[in-house]
Amino acid sequence: MRKQNVILIGMPGSGKSSAGILLAKAMGLNFLDTDVVIQAQQGQLLQTLLDTGGMDAFLAIEKTTLLGLSPIATVVATGGSVIYSPEAMAHLGQGGVMVYLETELDELKRRLGNMAERGVAVQPGMGLDELYAQRLPLYEQYADVTVTNTGKTVEETVAEISERVAAVTETA
Repeated sequence: MRKQNVILIGMPGSGKSSAGILLAKAMGLNFLDTDVVIQAQQGQLLQTLLDTGGMDAFLAIEKTTLLGLSPIATVVATGGSVIYSPEAMAHLGQGGVMVYLETELDELKRRLGNMAERGVAVQPGMGLDELYAQRLPLYEQYADVTVTNTGKTVEETVAEISERVAAVTETA
């Protein structure tokens, strides 16, 4: 049986990359961070891409990059803005289980610090509160599984993701 992908979605700072690496090791899967792929292909940091081209240009680059991926047996840590592209979400969702890594807003504020330095795709003048409110329904819409990680260690989060993904794939 072919191993499915596990696609991690969630806000910037929710721990997709940190949990994703450990999850890949725990499940015997490959690991792919889409933000790293975008930076490698474009030869620029995410923040530089946003500063020079703006959010719409960045989202177009992100969509094109993701549509060009065909991961197999991989944990994919996506950028937080991936949910703005229904095409990219459908493409990624075909080969795996979509896991929303839910993190409370206060926890994100502690983790993120200055959004302007993190390569976060956000409209000018929009703060974290507004971004959270805008994206939350989209994460919930696309999620096959939701795992809350506020107040948990990365190891606890990874264990819960593994259990929940196993339960979903066994019933599929």
